[in-house]
Amino acid sequence: MPDLPLSVEWKAGKLIFLDQTKLPLEVVMESQETALQVYESIQALKVRGAPAIGIAGAYGLLVAARPYLQQGKEEFLINLQKEADYLDSARPTAVNLHWALERMMAKAKSLEAQSAQKIWDKLEEEAIAIHQEDIASCEAIGRYGQELIEEGMGVLTHCNAGHLAVSKLGTALAPIYRAHLAGRKFQVYADETRPLLQGARLTAWELQQAGVDVTLICDNMAAHMMALGKVDLVIVGSDRVAANGDAANKIGTYGLAVLAKHHGIPFYVACPYSTIDFHTPTGSEIVIEQRDPAEVTHFGMRQTGPTGIQVANPAFDVSPHELITGIITERGILHPPFEKSLQGKS
Repeated sequence: MPDLPLSVEWKAGKLIFLDQTKLPLEVVMESQETALQVYESIQALKVRGAPAIGIAGAYGLLVAARPYLQQGKEEFLINLQKEADYLDSARPTAVNLHWALERMMAKAKSLEAQSAQKIWDKLEEEAIAIHQEDIASCEAIGRYGQELIEEGMGVLTHCNAGHLAVSKLGTALAPIYRAHLAGRKFQVYADETRPLLQGARLTAWELQQAGVDVTLICDNMAAHMMALGKVDLVIVGSDRVAANGDAANKIGTYGLAVLAKHHGIPFYVACPYSTIDFHTPTGSEIVIEQRDPAEVTHFGMRQTGPTGIQVANPAFDVSPHELITGIITERGILHPPFEKSLQGKS
């Protein structure tokens, strides 16, 4: 791995985000001072990637709780819940944000007999634990997934599920980094990922920094590359996996799953086990975030669509489980039928 900046840092009680909207031209680290700032940073994609925003939410709750530390414990817990609900509303699709905040609140409620300061101290330990667990999870995903990448392969990925989207290494990119470090020679194709170009700005950049052989392609080139026999494997991340194995990821992923099925190419989803939402039966129940129309009507700072045009801008789509070859988690690679394998049943 190159010496890349971390997407989320907690240093001496200070929360710092890498502003990913500035990449790849600028590396800007931004201190987060208030709950509003954390909320806006998550919503504006300064920090992004399902695991990373889960970590950001956990630390963000610490920032949000500071103004209430002089309150009595009952009032402190009431305000803590309000701030957790507020941060949770920043982005609705990625389950990790909700999961991390629920875990933090469960910890706080288990300490309701303690003072506000002691609850905050224990919450800091919990947030650090969530962060460290994500590092271990990504390393395990890399170990399991690297065996899928063989010498001379072409590997296609979409959006950014790499080092910048998590605590370290990535989910979809973790197997790529591990295979690269093992000395295997292979080609990675990174979709640009319209409309916000996370593949071009982030994935292509971080893989290039790591010395991985990466080629940037437009989203609508994927079918052509598959037809030419350039792609042998597809690995993508996920922001939420339903109980039946349907997986939500950045818009455009579903199309890749269909294309991979048509061309007989294995299609894998890589994510930590915490991304699996057993409370959501199928992908049709996953709430899809709708984003600002300007992301579609503008390219960079230039308007490219007609003024007043109607715009659809869903941030995610859902790949049905029947199109997914396997789900790479820190517990191993899970295969269909997902209703059983996701539950740890054979």
